[in-house]
Amino acid sequence: MTISLPERTPTGLLIGGDWLTTATHLDVVNPATLGTLAEIGDASPAEGVQAVQAAHDAFADWGSTSSRFRAEILRKAFEIMTAEIEDCARLISLENGKAWKDAMGEATYAAEFFRWFSEEAAHVQGDFRYSPSGDKTIITDYRPMGVAYLITPWNFPAAMATRKLAPAMAAGCTSILKPAQETPLTALWVADVLERAGAPAGVVNVITTSTSGPVSEAILSDPRVATLSFTGSTYVGKLLLEQTAQRVLPSSMELGGNAPFLVLEGADVDAAVEGAMVAKMRNGGSACTAANRFYIHGVGQGARQDSGIRAGGRVRRDDADDGGRCAE
Repeated sequence: MTISLPERTPTGLLIGGDWLTTATHLDVVNPATLGTLAEIGDASPAEGVQAVQAAHDAFADWGSTSSRFRAEILRKAFEIMTAEIEDCARLISLENGKAWKDAMGEATYAAEFFRWFSEEAAHVQGDFRYSPSGDKTIITDYRPMGVAYLITPWNFPAAMATRKLAPAMAAGCTSILKPAQETPLTALWVADVLERAGAPAGVVNVITTSTSGPVSEAILSDPRVATLSFTGSTYVGKLLLEQTAQRVLPSSMELGGNAPFLVLEGADVDAAVEGAMVAKMRNGGSACTAANRFYIHGVGQGARQDSGIRAGGRVRRDDADDGGRCAE
């Protein structure tokens, strides 16, 4: 059996409500077979600036919409994504390499970000208080920042996209999403879901590129961009912070991971091993929460080692038609 891409899988850049082709293309590779899944758009810095223009133009209207209006679009996106959850999981599995169970799990909780922020959108609260002198009133009001540049990693292509897009939309911001070049199809599919849910043109823009550095530099240097959200390596995060510092641009960084696993004296060895397998092998070990070192109390070390070897022997690599990198 050969697993094909879902019928609604965009391959162009989404800018200003239009799906655009580019002069050059980027191959998306199935990590299980090393075969090409699709050819997608390969944005240049000029197209990155074009996306900024589209997001900036859309913000004038989107930023002034009611929170209820934005909430309804996010709720509709949740409903569409949930109804087509297997299409999302199939894309995750094919381009990322996740086992089917993991892919379904990610797709399901990725959709939940749309539902969560649809509920939060209508409950943005300000603050009112009297000054200490008593002769003044102080009002705090929350307003959308403007154009948000969102950069997501390859290891959770659906969840990272919805986790960034949903709060930006709920707040009234417009977005430019740049997914990792290894796993862009899922993000493009999510953008199509948002369009079908009623997101106006330019509110969500998606650019895919093989030249992330120059494209990001062009976007971040544009004065119309108001904020950056990045999830990825500490190394790249430092480079981006150097650029945003030039404009003192508000930036949100989720960098790297630091996850020790502790097995204390008196621990249930079998339970600890099962927990360690989940902590280390989830998503093939490519997760920011993956255990990167183990501290094990010395008593009963031999038993723990034997249990770990037996558990490790259960891990296998799925083939491409099963759509996974590793499974039990």
